[in-house]
Amino acid sequence: MGLIARPPAELTAFGADYPAQMAERRALLGLRRAEVFGALPSSEAARRETLLLVAGHLLADRAPWFALAGAMLENRLTGERWNLAAPECDPLELAGRLVQEDLCLLDPATATLTAAVLCFPSRWRLADKLGRDLAAIHTPVPLYAERLDRPVARFIAALAPGRLVERFNWTIHDGSDLFQPEPHIAPGPAVTAGTAPARLHLRVERQTLSRLPESGAVLFTIRTRQAALAEVMAVPGAAAALAEAVRGLPETVAAYRGIAPFRAALLAALDRVAPPR
Repeated sequence: MGLIARPPAELTAFGADYPAQMAERRALLGLRRAEVFGALPSSEAARRETLLLVAGHLLADRAPWFALAGAMLENRLTGERWNLAAPECDPLELAGRLVQEDLCLLDPATATLTAAVLCFPSRWRLADKLGRDLAAIHTPVPLYAERLDRPVARFIAALAPGRLVERFNWTIHDGSDLFQPEPHIAPGPAVTAGTAPARLHLRVERQTLSRLPESGAVLFTIRTRQAALAEVMAVPGAAAALAEAVRGLPETVAAYRGIAPFRAALLAALDRVAPPR
């Protein structure tokens, strides 16, 4: 699973892309809310708890950027002010308007996805997953049932409040959109070794898991970063490392991640910078 323990103060990861990503999140929540937010009634307490947890974390660990006056939380990075006692929107949605992370809640007993604000999905739709348990959610993932289903279930069941763990996941997308809910992209002009550096983007997700102390729900966060392949290739050693990782993907995994259609062109572009030994 590749999980690493982290201090609770590292629940979120801010970056220079904060203004741009938050503007996109606001736009998506305003124009496409039904696609990026969903909640079952059973998650109400956990949604409120998540907002208070995120707000407390921001005030304690990101103090230069956030301030509290009475019940009003001020975001000094955007100039927004929010009433924590009487939010103008759903508490989980408000939490998702404060941080770059997508926020998903799992039922404490069944690990069912009960609520989420998911602005930057990578090839999955929230409506398809809401109300399903982890095994059902990961049905399309190659080898998940055989290798990961039981270990993940055991880990989730044993996860104690106050503990934060992280893992990283990566893929390559044709295009720079952060909001990519469709499992398959419509065919377009073929990617070539010449066009790959500008068209393809390395997308990395920092994922964390923690358990809320009061409701017992599990909070799963996803912080997405991406860069054009050209930027990645400019970093010393990165082209060779990425090429090795791409070559090591089983065919089923490459197909699931959407890399298979342009895998050869991607490797050709990387090999121009770092010829394989």
